[in-house]
Amino acid sequence: MRKSILALLIMASGAAFAQTQVSEYHPGMTAEGAVYYLPKSTIQVRVKVEKTTYTPGEFCKYADKYLRLGKVDETSHSTYKIISTDITSYGEADKNKAFTVKVNPKTAVCNLRLAEDGRLLAVNTDAPKEKALPKPFVAAAKPAPIDPRSFLNQEILAAGSVMKMAELVAGEIYDIRESRNALIKGEADFMPKDGEQLKLMLAQLEQQDKVLSSMFTGNISKDTTETVLTLTPEKEIDKMVLFRMSAKLGLLDSDDMAGSPYYIYIKDLKTLPKEDNIDPKALKAKEKAEQNAREKGNCLYVNVPSKMLVTLANGNKKVAEYETTAGQFGRVELLSGDLFNKHFTTRLTLNPESGAVEHLTAEEPK
Repeated sequence: MRKSILALLIMASGAAFAQTQVSEYHPGMTAEGAVYYLPKSTIQVRVKVEKTTYTPGEFCKYADKYLRLGKVDETSHSTYKIISTDITSYGEADKNKAFTVKVNPKTAVCNLRLAEDGRLLAVNTDAPKEKALPKPFVAAAKPAPIDPRSFLNQEILAAGSVMKMAELVAGEIYDIRESRNALIKGEADFMPKDGEQLKLMLAQLEQQDKVLSSMFTGNISKDTTETVLTLTPEKEIDKMVLFRMSAKLGLLDSDDMAGSPYYIYIKDLKTLPKEDNIDPKALKAKEKAEQNAREKGNCLYVNVPSKMLVTLANGNKKVAEYETTAGQFGRVELLSGDLFNKHFTTRLTLNPESGAVEHLTAEEPK
């Protein structure tokens, strides 16, 4: 017979957690029993920045003279912009919430499942899967740039000056465009036999035009990088500079005044119901019950987290928002020792990030 569990919860009083001091808080087995931590939430902000680099062409000075392109920039430069911001979270051990389960053959706490950092994940059942964090960003491979000089004939390469080379290359560009227009109109001396061949010829002419024109107009390349910022809030944050951004310098540290600030806000949404005033006699009885449970070592502590709202903003403009439960906001509760005696087969699963009870069953043996 499965029994209701909610009635067996005992709320821990205030912030006075029953905590066993362990050397350097190393999880695992000690002389007193098995040590575990409850988790707290760490925020992860992923910022993708696109860098655009302009490189002037070899004949940029003659772009207007031979191709009527107007004034072309003769100086190389780079600009940066944020293309995406994503917020996520994960759980890590809270070193201020270390507890010990005493080794006692009279209890039913016989199988603890811990994360690598010592967080309690499950009791007497399989550990839940932890939320997978986004994979590190890897930029797509870029094709090797085409050397414009591979399209130049011997006459152009043998020209006596840069200006003469520019004039001859411009002539090549006009010839390419004339040939392309003739193909499109069906007036070329040698027309392709089918549509696929026409498509291939037009593509080749388009590529030649683009590559040779870049010797006048220059080249623009784009590269994307990702920066991952982590923050483990211990309390609410009203306004804090997380990083700065400059169109000329890219992503900067929070204290680098050369960039525009991006602020992070952390708010406890206080989603837990307020605890009613406890009668002094009831409080004393509760404390005594907690003390007995601790002495027997057949009890476990869990988080009852509150929700946390994370906001990223640039000035008054909201950039990203994320909501999650956080173990550092809320309270700690003691599960009744009655759940972990030989009268029940108790199975407990905790949320890996928040430390809240996800699944709890206490089954009486047949």
